[in-house]
Amino acid sequence: MASVSSRRLRKELSEIHVEGCPCGIKLISADDFETWFFSIEVLGESLYQGEVFNLMFRFDANYPISSPAVQFVVDKDHQAPIHPHVYSNGHICASILGTEWSPVLSVTAVCVTLQSMLASCKAKERPVDNDRYVRTAPDNPKKTRFQYHGETIRSHATQENVS
Repeated sequence: MASVSSRRLRKELSEIHVEGCPCGIKLISADDFETWFFSIEVLGESLYQGEVFNLMFRFDANYPISSPAVQFVVDKDHQAPIHPHVYSNGHICASILGTEWSPVLSVTAVCVTLQSMLASCKAKERPVDNDRYVRTAPDNPKKTRFQYHGETIRSHATQENVS
């Protein structure tokens, strides 16, 4: 019997293949129900005009009850956007990925939200605690307890990582 997670991901993937992704968002790969990759481009005039970023989604057996682990891909070919809610290791401090997650949200809804977050950015700068966080961050951003302060105040992670 298929798990709730795999049924939901199969449905989302089918919708992506039939309906396509929202404008500026492309599915790069979804070879299994554990890890998917997307690219996002901010459309229109913004600080990120013409820039494309890759996102990695990791799903556990409790998806969609629990949020996916989502982060920007950072490797020799990709960098995370310089943004007050994005750490240089690609981890994202966004309430939609934590306390405000809802099972009604989809992978593409998360992509659109992050696309919008970038489009509305007023200054390219890292979170105030970027260097400390990146030195101590777990591999999985879901293991960090982020503090959410809204759009005008930079976010930061608590010292304590969640197991």
